[in-house]
Amino acid sequence: MNEHYRPTPGTPMEDLDTPCLVIDMDDLDNNMDVIAETYEGRTAKLRGHSKNHKTPAIAHRQIRRGGTVGGVCAAKVSEAEVMVHGGIPSVFITSEIVEPMKIDRLCSLADQAEMLVACDQAANARDISKAATARGVEVGVVIELETGLRRCGVREIDQGVALAKEIASLPGVRFRGVMSHQVIGDMPDREDRVVEANRTIKGVIDLKDAIEGEGIPMDIVSTGETWSYDVAAEIPGVTEIQGGSYLMMETHYSYMTEFHYAGKILTTIISTPRPGVAIGDAGVRAVSSLSGMPTVFDRPGVSVESMDSDHAVFKLESGASLKVGDQVLLIPAQQDAMVSRWDRFVGLRKGKVEVVWDILARGCHN
Repeated sequence: MNEHYRPTPGTPMEDLDTPCLVIDMDDLDNNMDVIAETYEGRTAKLRGHSKNHKTPAIAHRQIRRGGTVGGVCAAKVSEAEVMVHGGIPSVFITSEIVEPMKIDRLCSLADQAEMLVACDQAANARDISKAATARGVEVGVVIELETGLRRCGVREIDQGVALAKEIASLPGVRFRGVMSHQVIGDMPDREDRVVEANRTIKGVIDLKDAIEGEGIPMDIVSTGETWSYDVAAEIPGVTEIQGGSYLMMETHYSYMTEFHYAGKILTTIISTPRPGVAIGDAGVRAVSSLSGMPTVFDRPGVSVESMDSDHAVFKLESGASLKVGDQVLLIPAQQDAMVSRWDRFVGLRKGKVEVVWDILARGCHN
């Protein structure tokens, strides 16, 4: 969206064309600092998930700020290509890559950066080995363990051990370790997070121990996510955390108050057709409703009642008011799908444009 719109530094927020994807730079810096401080002096570090922001400039900013392994995760080969071409030195594709063309693209990247990829079947490992050997590169392979998402990953410890043995025997690939990804119910307190993280991550630690018990070394145990970013770092054996949503934040993680809502949609009220109702110029195309309606930021008594493709219908409680021309900030329920709708972030500090970042991995579906 807004493909040709690029405000200049110093532009006041009230002069921005809307709808507009904005970042509060103070909030972004806060979220990055929480990560840097959390992992300072610890063995476990963050490997930030680039699918949440899709922007090499933002990945570099977190790496410089501290607390990371010096690399990122990506969901797709196309996202990984953008990160590598943007100068990120280490990229872990946390999805299984099975199509021959995509494996070739993965191996091409391994000639430019450290490349890691998830795997849950021996045939896939052999295909990656064959392609990497043909190119004369080495690809790091990480076994995924299924721990509750009911998606990819080996289901049993014995299955993971057998796969590790197979990977370790192949040329062109290097067995690097194990990974998992977990979910948790809404609004848990820290005790809930501690219990659930330890319960679910125990499986990947057990797999690590079983593989190492067979004399196969590894250096990566990659697990965790935003809800367990602090808890997983305390579990012995974990080396990296795959957090992503913490950076821009979304209402799904509202219980994690140490992180601030950095990414928002700026919309303008274009009509007040009847008492208690106002219409904004940002709809599903701008915000996404993948996980529910967005929340209105810092306007008590105002909520989003519904959205169509290009409009939001705001409901106003008694005492709340909006007039034509007013600007409203929306906090998304889910960041990934929203960010992929936009060409760039407009970074604001103290109400003025500080930076504009192109979202270079926008639309990277392959």
